[in-house]
Amino acid sequence: MAGGLLPGGGDDLGEMSEINVTPFIDVMLVLLIIFMVAAPLSTVDAPVDLPVSTAKPEPRPDKPVFVTMKADLSVLIGETPVAAEAFELEMGRATKYDFDKRVFVRADKSVPYGEVTRLMNMLRASGHLKIALVGMEGGSVPATAAPVTASTAPGEGP
Repeated sequence: MAGGLLPGGGDDLGEMSEINVTPFIDVMLVLLIIFMVAAPLSTVDAPVDLPVSTAKPEPRPDKPVFVTMKADLSVLIGETPVAAEAFELEMGRATKYDFDKRVFVRADKSVPYGEVTRLMNMLRASGHLKIALVGMEGGSVPATAAPVTASTAPGEGP
């Protein structure tokens, strides 16, 4: 003889319309532990107090003056190679002696930092104090990526 849960011996419990959240809570706790362990690993090891930039992005000028330093340390103004002796004269011609015009500096990533600094010193010696460093945005850069600039003007930066 079999017994049932309901009076009269029936086993009809009906449908349950409640959601069992216990597995969901278990999954969430596991994910929480994973993120708590992984978060410190994704931070930078060297603590650096970075300055906050208040510079607003500026629209690109119609005819920007680019000074480029190639990997072999040759310097170009626009697309024209320039010798160090004629640099000051050629910069004046390229900017039409407008010393308030921003000059965009591009350098190959293999160029040593000291050489880029030497190029910036040459620009300052020629009277051009508004210098913008041009870089590519993001890690792996497609050919159509927009340039990113960090500028140095009188009273700013080194």
